[in-house]
Amino acid sequence: MKILVTGGAGFVGTNLIKRLLVDGHEVVSLDNYSTGTEENHQEGCVYHSVDVRDAFDFDFFMKDPDVVYHLAALPRIQPSFDYPAITFEINALGTMNILEWARTKNCKVVYAGSSSKHHNPSDSPYAMYKYLGEEVCKLYKQTFDVDVEICRFYNVYGPNELVDWKWAAVIGIWRKQIEEGKTITIISDGEQRRDFTYVETVVDIAMTAMKEKVLTDGAMNLAYGNRIFLNDTIQILKRHFPDLQVNYTENRLGDVKESQNSPSLLKSLFPAITPKPFEDALSETVVWLKDFGQSVANGPKTVD
Repeated sequence: MKILVTGGAGFVGTNLIKRLLVDGHEVVSLDNYSTGTEENHQEGCVYHSVDVRDAFDFDFFMKDPDVVYHLAALPRIQPSFDYPAITFEINALGTMNILEWARTKNCKVVYAGSSSKHHNPSDSPYAMYKYLGEEVCKLYKQTFDVDVEICRFYNVYGPNELVDWKWAAVIGIWRKQIEEGKTITIISDGEQRRDFTYVETVVDIAMTAMKEKVLTDGAMNLAYGNRIFLNDTIQILKRHFPDLQVNYTENRLGDVKESQNSPSLLKSLFPAITPKPFEDALSETVVWLKDFGQSVANGPKTVD
């Protein structure tokens, strides 16, 4: 199959492209490298430096794709307060550009939504514009009959994740602090609960959804109902880094106390997928970051 991946040089995109190439698909990546890195390039994939805000006819990069995985986004809640306009342009307008092109191609689109959908969208520019991205997907599905599936990501972690403070998720941030011999920072009291999802599981679901043509009426939440305290995660990390020290800081604007999915729909759609236990998957992530994390340690360039 011919597959286009936006955000293909990023964290989830890189892991997805690895699997797509193993399965023998023709893969093209579009990425503006604001958070993606060339170190993530995979042999066999064609990479283009493209911003989804700017390009309206993507035929130049791949004509008549079978599937478009639209992962490109400006990530994270906290940076969106600094870049609200750019967050809108990439996460909402960029999504419309992809869908407008896809409706002329009769191809399937898989949109990377966010668990922030289940909180008040007005809490942050990121939450609002990922929410608007979903609404644009629904518009094109219902009005223009575009075959689009919304997959909401929940606290994804694993190999190739960023460890730069500004753009990284919490596990990546901690790993960077450990690498630099710094004290681990926990926002609030560490009693926040997260439905962490290993990137390998996200890719399993994305690939199965494509192969088996899985359809839903609305969206699917890519998480299995874990309720993992941040403090418990620290205790697991201490098994790898016994001298780990922790510093608790004040709450931040936009952060939520709990993020958890009810996995009944996911289990019914993908009965053959069994997620790896959190402790095992986290250990694999630590090993990967020990071996390869330095190549992404500097993080992305600043978005102008």
